[in-house]
Amino acid sequence: MEVTAQSQQAEATHSPEDNGYKVAITCKIQELYYGDFLAVRDSDIDIGSRQITGFIGPSGCGKSTVLRCINRMNDLIRSFRFSGELLFHGQDIYAPNIDPVAVRRYIGMVFQQPNPFAMSIYDNVAFGLRLNRYKGDMDEKVEHALTRAGLWGEVKDKLTNGGLSLSGGQQQRLCIARAIATEPSVLLMDEPCSALDPIATRIIEELMHELKEKYTIVIVTHNMQQAMRVADKTAFFSVEISKGGRTGFLVEFGPTSRIFNDPQEELTKEYVSGQFS
Repeated sequence: MEVTAQSQQAEATHSPEDNGYKVAITCKIQELYYGDFLAVRDSDIDIGSRQITGFIGPSGCGKSTVLRCINRMNDLIRSFRFSGELLFHGQDIYAPNIDPVAVRRYIGMVFQQPNPFAMSIYDNVAFGLRLNRYKGDMDEKVEHALTRAGLWGEVKDKLTNGGLSLSGGQQQRLCIARAIATEPSVLLMDEPCSALDPIATRIIEELMHELKEKYTIVIVTHNMQQAMRVADKTAFFSVEISKGGRTGFLVEFGPTSRIFNDPQEELTKEYVSGQFS
């Protein structure tokens, strides 16, 4: 997947939506199916470069499904198919000649439950580097990733200890370090704080603000207060019930302050005010 030169050109020539706003990912989902089940429809989102974009909405509305489209994780589900387009700096990542494994090299992911591998802290971070046959200074790369994830000071003297020996919050930061070690452009985070206590959650949220200086971040969260704290822009999804099941769709997308303080759609107003049922 040759993205570097094309990405730079696309970013340089893209007409910004507003002052300083550059689109990193254009996500246009017309219909997304698992087999015969329509899971998501009519969801168009432009994700800003080096911004945090939040996905909110009730359970079953397709937030995580859309997130997984962005780095082709849904490809792992055999019955998955969708119509639309998904562009990474202008390049179609679903084009026939694009390797989904290469896509995930540039668009990393952190999951809801911390999932460190059953290996040392060092080897957890080095895993992706070795997989990509990195030939540089491995020690330097591991230290840099752990530092960026705000974990180096806590683990630098115990890098040979197992990753599973860390606390839940530390494990999640280790997973973030593992994701950013290969230097992706985008970091997807699927409810990264849902299993963490308030202190660990605050640390992760502070880390997000630091990481967006270098990375484009998309976060799925059920916590509206978290979206208000961390997201520059927010997409609100809702769900409709049909004979085929629950189908998610995008209701409204815009600056976070507007979504929560001056929503334009009635469904958004109901949800952010707690009236949604």
